Amino acid sequence: MIRVLLAEDMHMVRGALVALLELEPDIEVVAEVESGEHLVELVREQQPDVAVIDIDLPVLDGLTAAATIRSDLPGVHTLMLTSLARPGTLRRALAAGVDGFILKDAPPAKLAAAIRDVAAGKRVVDSQMALAAWDRGECPLTERELEVLRLAAKGTDVPDIARTLSLSAGTVRNYLTTSVAKLDARNRVDAIRIASDAGWL
Repeated sequence: MIRVLLAEDMHMVRGALVALLELEPDIEVVAEVESGEHLVELVREQQPDVAVIDIDLPVLDGLTAAATIRSDLPGVHTLMLTSLARPGTLRRALAAGVDGFILKDAPPAKLAAAIRDVAAGKRVVDSQMALAAWDRGECPLTERELEVLRLAAKGTDVPDIARTLSLSAGTVRNYLTTSVAKLDARNRVDAIRIASDAGWL
């Protein structure tokens, strides 16, 4: 029997996933959680074979939680769920050491098969996401440019970004201008959209 812990913040989705997985003769959902806040602690208590984690959990996001589980509890496999096929997100997930990554709209049989494969020590990556990551290429922005763009995406103005990152306002504006140019965007808002769609922010 494969023991599964499910982390998903939407009650209806979580309930549906639990019900579907309970139909599988070799899978048992031993715990469920709605935020990343208590996820690692619950994994430590339950010691599941596989933790199925939504990437967009509140409080502590799924990728951060998965990286902690990988570091602290290497015997627990992680399978990430996402509703958006963002190639940058896939690359970050693989860098965090997750064992699998599939889309939420995958057929139930595909989720069950992914859990079995991950539990057996195999790596599972949704083929659509793998192709998108391959096609998109690497992020052209530096880590500092991404930091500035992340803050701008939250609505932080230039003086506040400068204070937060200990930069001058002029340097912040230069980073934003460079990011717009590198992403071939029309303006700052378009640059944020492009970087977000690619999963880089």
